[in-house]
Amino acid sequence: QVQPVEAGGGLVQAGGSLRLSCAANGRTFSSYAMAWFRQAPGKEREFVAAISSSGGSTMYASSVKGRFTISRDNTKNVGYLQMNSLKPEDTAVYYCASGGWGTIQRTYDYWGQGTQVTVSS
Repeated sequence: QVQPVEAGGGLVQAGGSLRLSCAANGRTFSSYAMAWFRQAPGKEREFVAAISSSGGSTMYASSVKGRFTISRDNTKNVGYLQMNSLKPEDTAVYYCASGGWGTIQRTYDYWGQGTQVTVSS
């Protein structure tokens, strides 16, 4: 079982940066793709970015492409989401997920508790 734990959220001004991390216990972390989703107040949870188990393939939502970068370090069992040029509309709870692939939430088996990101204007 690979239960993710997110960290790194917080309050930042528009235009600023944050780096989220997703730590996963277990020796099989490198066997799973991982992804980030987010849920803004009053909205459904949406896909942000995904990375393959090896890190060789990535995909991004159009709303974050060019601003966010997903990466992973399998030697440390940690994944990252570097968020630059943040906008107020990026404000949401960010969730790490693993065990699936792509943009569809139900394909992912393991979910973290989420970390709040707030971007002030």
